[in-house]
Amino acid sequence: MSNIFSAAQFLKTVVKFADLPTSEGHEIAFLGRSNVGKSSTINALTQQRGLARTSKTPGRTQAINIFTLKPATLKLIDLPGYGFAKAPPAVIKEWHMLIDEYLRHRPCLAGLVLIMDIRHPLQGMDQAMLDWLLRSETPVHLVLNKCDKLSRMQGQITMQKLETALADYPLVSMQLFSAFRKIGLEELRKKLIGWFELPANVT
Repeated sequence: MSNIFSAAQFLKTVVKFADLPTSEGHEIAFLGRSNVGKSSTINALTQQRGLARTSKTPGRTQAINIFTLKPATLKLIDLPGYGFAKAPPAVIKEWHMLIDEYLRHRPCLAGLVLIMDIRHPLQGMDQAMLDWLLRSETPVHLVLNKCDKLSRMQGQITMQKLETALADYPLVSMQLFSAFRKIGLEELRKKLIGWFELPANVT
Protein backbone atom coordinates (compact mmCIF):
# COMPACT_ATOMS: atom_id res chain seq x y z
CA MET A 1 0.00 0.00 0.00
CA SER A 2 1.35 3.41 -0.95
CA ASN A 3 1.85 6.01 1.80
CA ILE A 4 3.92 9.11 2.44
CA PHE A 5 6.83 6.98 3.65
CA SER A 6 7.01 4.89 0.48
CA ALA A 7 7.82 8.14 -1.35
CA ALA A 8 11.09 8.41 0.58
CA GLN A 9 14.16 9.22 -1.48
CA PHE A 10 17.81 9.37 -0.49
CA LEU A 11 18.99 12.99 -0.42
CA LYS A 12 22.58 13.01 0.80
CA THR A 13 25.11 11.73 3.31
CA VAL A 14 26.94 14.20 5.54
CA VAL A 15 29.87 13.77 7.89
CA LYS A 16 29.87 17.36 9.15
CA PHE A 17 27.04 19.25 10.81
CA ALA A 18 27.70 22.26 8.57
CA ASP A 19 26.86 20.16 5.51
CA LEU A 20 23.28 19.46 6.61
CA PRO A 21 20.52 21.06 4.50
CA THR A 22 18.73 24.13 5.81
CA SER A 23 16.76 23.38 8.96
CA GLU A 24 13.14 23.65 7.82
CA GLY A 25 9.95 21.66 8.08
CA HIS A 26 10.13 18.57 10.29
CA GLU A 27 12.75 15.87 10.70
CA ILE A 28 12.49 12.58 12.57
CA ALA A 29 15.75 10.92 13.51
CA PHE A 30 16.44 7.21 14.00
CA LEU A 31 19.00 6.16 16.56
CA GLY A 32 20.10 2.94 18.21
CA ARG A 33 22.93 0.67 19.20
CA SER A 34 24.71 -0.98 16.31
CA ASN A 35 23.08 -4.13 14.98
CA VAL A 36 19.60 -3.56 16.47
CA GLY A 37 18.02 -3.26 13.02
CA LYS A 38 17.93 0.51 12.53
CA SER A 39 18.38 0.39 8.76
CA SER A 40 15.95 -2.53 8.47
CA THR A 41 13.35 -0.52 10.39
CA ILE A 42 13.70 2.42 8.00
CA ASN A 43 13.43 0.08 5.02
CA ALA A 44 10.33 -1.60 6.44
CA LEU A 45 8.73 1.79 7.16
CA THR A 46 9.37 3.04 3.63
CA GLN A 47 8.66 -0.29 1.91
CA GLN A 48 12.02 0.02 0.14
CA ARG A 49 14.37 -2.88 0.80
CA GLY A 50 17.57 -1.06 -0.16
CA LEU A 51 16.88 2.53 0.90
CA ALA A 52 18.95 2.38 4.08
CA ARG A 53 22.01 0.19 3.78
CA THR A 54 21.95 -2.85 6.05
CA SER A 55 24.92 -4.90 7.16
CA LYS A 56 25.81 -7.64 9.62
CA THR A 57 28.83 -5.55 10.56
CA PRO A 58 28.04 -3.22 13.50
CA GLY A 59 28.68 0.45 12.86
CA ARG A 60 27.97 0.43 9.13
CA THR A 61 26.17 3.79 9.35
CA GLN A 62 29.14 6.10 9.92
CA ALA A 63 27.56 9.39 8.89
CA ILE A 64 24.16 11.08 8.83
CA ASN A 65 22.02 9.78 5.97
CA ILE A 66 19.10 11.98 4.95
CA PHE A 67 15.91 10.85 3.21
CA THR A 68 13.20 13.20 1.96
CA LEU A 69 9.48 12.48 1.80
CA LYS A 70 6.75 14.42 0.00
CA PRO A 71 6.79 17.32 0.59
CA ALA A 72 10.61 17.45 0.77
CA THR A 73 10.43 19.54 3.96
CA LEU A 74 9.60 16.26 5.73
CA LYS A 75 12.70 14.15 6.30
CA LEU A 76 13.86 10.91 7.90
CA ILE A 77 17.35 11.04 9.41
CA ASP A 78 19.49 7.93 9.88
CA LEU A 79 22.04 8.73 12.60
CA PRO A 80 25.21 6.71 13.22
CA GLY A 81 24.76 3.76 15.55
CA TYR A 82 26.37 3.83 18.98
CA GLY A 83 28.03 1.06 20.95
CA PHE A 84 30.10 -0.13 18.01
CA ALA A 85 33.21 -2.05 19.06
CA LYS A 86 35.21 -2.47 15.86
CA ALA A 87 35.86 1.17 14.93
CA PRO A 88 39.01 3.07 16.04
CA PRO A 89 38.44 5.25 19.13
CA ALA A 90 39.10 8.44 17.16
CA VAL A 91 36.40 7.52 14.63
CA ILE A 92 33.92 6.64 17.38
CA LYS A 93 34.57 10.03 19.00
CA GLU A 94 33.85 11.80 15.71
CA TRP A 95 30.56 9.91 15.29
CA HIS A 96 29.48 10.77 18.83
CA MET A 97 30.34 14.44 18.30
CA LEU A 98 28.31 14.48 15.08
CA ILE A 99 25.28 12.96 16.83
CA ASP A 100 25.63 15.39 19.73
CA GLU A 101 25.82 18.43 17.48
CA TYR A 102 22.83 17.30 15.42
CA LEU A 103 20.61 16.64 18.43
CA ARG A 104 21.50 19.90 20.19
CA HIS A 105 21.38 22.28 17.24
CA ARG A 106 18.69 21.07 14.82
CA PRO A 107 15.55 23.19 15.35
CA CYS A 108 13.41 21.17 12.92
CA LEU A 109 13.92 17.92 14.86
CA ALA A 110 10.38 16.79 15.73
CA GLY A 111 11.08 13.47 17.43
CA LEU A 112 13.51 10.61 17.92
CA VAL A 113 12.94 6.94 17.23
CA LEU A 114 15.22 4.98 19.54
CA ILE A 115 15.47 1.37 18.40
CA MET A 116 16.34 -1.45 20.79
CA ASP A 117 16.57 -5.22 20.49
CA ILE A 118 13.66 -6.38 22.65
CA ARG A 119 15.77 -9.30 23.87
CA HIS A 120 18.38 -6.90 25.27
CA PRO A 121 16.52 -3.65 26.07
CA LEU A 122 17.73 -0.61 27.97
CA GLN A 123 21.36 -1.61 28.32
CA GLY A 124 23.82 0.79 29.88
CA MET A 125 24.45 2.89 26.79
CA ASP A 126 20.73 2.89 25.94
CA GLN A 127 19.87 4.31 29.35
CA ALA A 128 22.62 6.92 29.14
CA MET A 129 21.49 7.89 25.64
CA LEU A 130 17.86 8.13 26.73
CA ASP A 131 18.73 10.34 29.72
CA TRP A 132 20.77 12.59 27.47
CA LEU A 133 18.11 12.78 24.75
CA LEU A 134 15.37 13.76 27.16
CA ARG A 135 17.34 16.73 28.44
CA SER A 136 16.64 18.31 25.07
CA GLU A 137 12.89 17.87 25.74
CA THR A 138 12.45 16.10 22.41
CA PRO A 139 9.87 13.26 22.42
CA VAL A 140 11.35 9.77 22.10
CA HIS A 141 9.56 6.68 20.75
CA LEU A 142 11.15 3.37 21.74
CA VAL A 143 10.83 0.75 19.02
CA LEU A 144 11.36 -2.69 20.56
CA ASN A 145 12.56 -4.45 17.45
CA LYS A 146 12.83 -8.21 16.79
CA CYS A 147 9.69 -8.99 18.79
CA ASP A 148 9.19 -11.95 16.46
CA LYS A 149 12.04 -13.62 18.35
CA LEU A 150 9.85 -13.79 21.47
CA SER A 151 6.38 -15.14 22.15
CA ARG A 152 3.57 -12.61 22.30
CA MET A 153 3.39 -13.00 26.08
CA GLN A 154 7.14 -12.54 26.50
CA GLY A 155 6.98 -9.40 24.39
CA GLN A 156 4.15 -7.94 26.45
CA ILE A 157 5.93 -8.75 29.71
CA THR A 158 9.12 -7.07 28.50
CA MET A 159 7.23 -3.95 27.42
CA GLN A 160 5.37 -3.78 30.76
CA LYS A 161 8.70 -3.94 32.60
CA LEU A 162 10.06 -1.12 30.48
CA GLU A 163 6.93 0.98 30.99
CA THR A 164 7.42 0.58 34.74
CA ALA A 165 11.13 1.38 34.54
CA LEU A 166 10.45 4.50 32.47
CA ALA A 167 7.32 5.68 34.28
CA ASP A 168 9.06 8.95 35.19
CA TYR A 169 9.85 9.76 31.55
CA PRO A 170 6.72 11.54 30.23
CA LEU A 171 8.19 12.19 26.78
CA VAL A 172 8.80 8.48 26.11
CA SER A 173 6.39 6.18 24.28
CA MET A 174 7.09 2.64 23.11
CA GLN A 175 5.85 -0.22 21.00
CA LEU A 176 6.60 -3.78 19.92
CA PHE A 177 8.04 -4.06 16.44
CA SER A 178 9.55 -6.48 13.95
CA ALA A 179 11.21 -5.13 10.82
CA PHE A 180 11.48 -8.70 9.55
CA ARG A 181 7.82 -9.67 10.07
CA LYS A 182 6.46 -6.12 9.56
CA ILE A 183 4.82 -6.19 13.01
CA GLY A 184 3.88 -2.77 14.39
CA LEU A 185 4.38 -0.86 11.14
CA GLU A 186 1.02 0.91 11.25
CA GLU A 187 1.54 2.00 14.86
CA LEU A 188 4.96 3.42 13.99
CA ARG A 189 3.58 5.26 10.96
CA LYS A 190 0.84 6.87 13.05
CA LYS A 191 3.38 8.05 15.62
CA LEU A 192 5.56 9.67 12.95
CA ILE A 193 2.59 11.23 11.17
CA GLY A 194 1.65 12.88 14.46
CA TRP A 195 5.18 14.24 14.90
CA PHE A 196 5.07 15.55 11.33
CA GLU A 197 1.87 17.39 12.33
CA LEU A 198 -0.02 15.87 9.44
CA PRO A 199 -3.77 15.08 9.52
CA ALA A 200 -4.55 11.78 11.24
CA ASN A 201 -6.13 10.40 8.06
CA VAL A 202 -2.86 10.66 6.10
CA THR A 203 -1.37 7.25 5.32
